[in-house]
Amino acid sequence: MPLLLAEIVQALGQIAPLHLAEPWDKVGLLVEGDGRAIGRVLFTIDVTPEVLAEAKKLRVDLIVGYHPLLFKPLDRLDGATWQGRVAIDAVRAGIAIYSPHTALDAVAGGVNDWLVECVAGGANTATDVRALQGAAARGSNTHKIVTFVPESALEQVRTSLAESKAGQIGAYSHCSFSSRGEGTFFGGEGSRPAVGTAGHLERIPEMRLEMSFHKRDLLAIVAALRAAHPYEEPAFDIFPLEAPPADPRVGAGRVARLALAANSQEIAARLELALGCSRIERTRRNPAITRSHECFAVCAGSGASLLETAATQGATVFVTGELSHHDVLRAHALGLEVLLAGHTNTERGYLPRLAAALQFAAPSIDCVLATADADPLVR
Repeated sequence: MPLLLAEIVQALGQIAPLHLAEPWDKVGLLVEGDGRAIGRVLFTIDVTPEVLAEAKKLRVDLIVGYHPLLFKPLDRLDGATWQGRVAIDAVRAGIAIYSPHTALDAVAGGVNDWLVECVAGGANTATDVRALQGAAARGSNTHKIVTFVPESALEQVRTSLAESKAGQIGAYSHCSFSSRGEGTFFGGEGSRPAVGTAGHLERIPEMRLEMSFHKRDLLAIVAALRAAHPYEEPAFDIFPLEAPPADPRVGAGRVARLALAANSQEIAARLELALGCSRIERTRRNPAITRSHECFAVCAGSGASLLETAATQGATVFVTGELSHHDVLRAHALGLEVLLAGHTNTERGYLPRLAAALQFAAPSIDCVLATADADPLVR
């Protein structure tokens, strides 16, 4: 039985909550299709022309592409780029496209946790697994604004602040708290109070409104408050907030400990078997020296931004898909051995788990793995 696109999008958002994605990422529903009900979903790493052709042949209604098809902003949708042509073709075919990307990396039980299993040789063979960089601390609000407003103007002020990104907590917006109280003021010479009379001590029933926000939006939020507040001089306070502790299981990359120490050759052999890779690139070292690793770090795809964090947290070997030449040298200087399995090879093996998770959440739909999806490089 087909389901509404909104229902499938909601299920995918529960599997990999989009607020866990990196701030720079383009996740979620990227192409809406024709809004028809969803009966068949195709899973792929990249939404290439070949994958789209397969989707049309299989009469697919939705493509879940791990990598976002539309990542860099398009000036126009005219088919000048291959991504634009795929998007246009998908719309013509009525096929929707969704991407979970770094949200699926960050979530507990997601791509990076699967990659930990591959390094360790199976589930439950790694201990002390935690994120290299916590998602909750990275995305949390940093400040709170508190203002006082007549009840008749409460909703217009709350809405104005929400439209300026105050009150955003995870996947929720317009988050606020309000309580009744009494405000006082004395309008001096030259004042023109919106309520009450200048030259008299006024006592006014007011609502206290509180909303949290990120400091990057401070100027816009204060401007929105002044524009929406009925008072000539609105009273408000800005309070800094302590960042909540990050869930150690959620975030970018992973660091863990092996139950039994292993050298890079042994880890490479496990990866070749688990990922189906013909060759794992390793940092060049003196073959006479066998170095065993107990603490290791992983990052699906490209993990250059997490090298220093991995070294700081005690890892001695770093597994990822790709690094530039200079990033490999940087890793070496940090004391990290590096194993590179190819960008999409560190991601593709997770697709069956993602498909199974959606199939469990929506048993009436048909979940299919793309056969046209493959590593674009041949080794």
